Amino acid sequence: MSDRPDPTTRFHAMLHARSGALEPGDPVPEPLVMTSAFALSEQPAPDRSYGRMATPTVSAVEARLALLEDAPCLLFPSGMGAYGALMMAALETGDRVLLLSDGYYAARALTETVLAPFGITMQTCAARDIATAPLDGLAMVIVETPSNPGLDVIDIAALAERCHAAGARLVVDNTVCTPLLQQPLDLGADAVIVSDTKAMGGHSDLLMGHVASRDAGLMERLHATRSLAGAIPGPFEAWLLLRGLETLDLRLARMCENARAALPILSASDKVSDVIYPAPHPQTSDQGFLVGATFADAPTADRFLELAGFAPTTSFGGLHSSGDRRARWGDAVPAGFLRLSFGTEPTDRLMADLARALDRV
Repeated sequence: MSDRPDPTTRFHAMLHARSGALEPGDPVPEPLVMTSAFALSEQPAPDRSYGRMATPTVSAVEARLALLEDAPCLLFPSGMGAYGALMMAALETGDRVLLLSDGYYAARALTETVLAPFGITMQTCAARDIATAPLDGLAMVIVETPSNPGLDVIDIAALAERCHAAGARLVVDNTVCTPLLQQPLDLGADAVIVSDTKAMGGHSDLLMGHVASRDAGLMERLHATRSLAGAIPGPFEAWLLLRGLETLDLRLARMCENARAALPILSASDKVSDVIYPAPHPQTSDQGFLVGATFADAPTADRFLELAGFAPTTSFGGLHSSGDRRARWGDAVPAGFLRLSFGTEPTDRLMADLARALDRV
């Protein structure tokens, strides 16, 4: 929307949120405050009563995230913690929720195994079919765009309009793009989930997730759910996330550059039968750092990762390029399909390693 700050302005505000208010002698980095207890006043403020409600470091990181999202944010100990808390806060017995059949499998498993006994029912739809899927009777629609691992792009604004006409909330998992490359709330989504474990933290050393929404009532219920269920992250993990946030812009630029540089190399190789990359769309400022590549079989895919020096890991968005053979997790992809996550290595050197591995695999 025209009255919302652009991503560059948001990132600048996030980066200088502390430095712009420093007094002489103050530490420049955000202090790490390790506490669960506070000296109480006669009527303690909710964020200074007990560590399960809030701590100074967690609140400081939430405030930084709120600048990136241009919306209130709450942190959770993992991306799935964010999923679970949001669904508990927003859904009730008898509600139906739509999830992508080709999206993150853990979100479907959560709905089927944990929420189903409480009367929440799930239906699924492939990302490529969501534009025409019936939405009547749904309480919530949860999508990823680009989808994971198929990297299909969903038109958020169009889907938000359809969801609201049907009386459903739209939740967008924005883990792949992050708030710098895509702003779902500006496009009409009711809430955003991000696994900060991935590119937001960026160092492959913490679990974290957040929810952002401009719906004050929803955020109030979500905070109550977090406080009562105890799903608040520790100060140290939140502090690690803040360290990653401050380099997010730089890291994403190199990661996306490396993914684009790899596309012609992968596409030209006779060792790769199919290459997928998110289609260009005006809702995103870049197509991202994930690339899908299909090799002849699982051993060939694994051998490629070894030769190229890509870490064989199921997570993505780290400093180091990595790959995951997704068929092992039950995704409907060929046995030799790899979801490649490009890191921050020097582009020329990484492309040389990539080409050499393709020649030798």
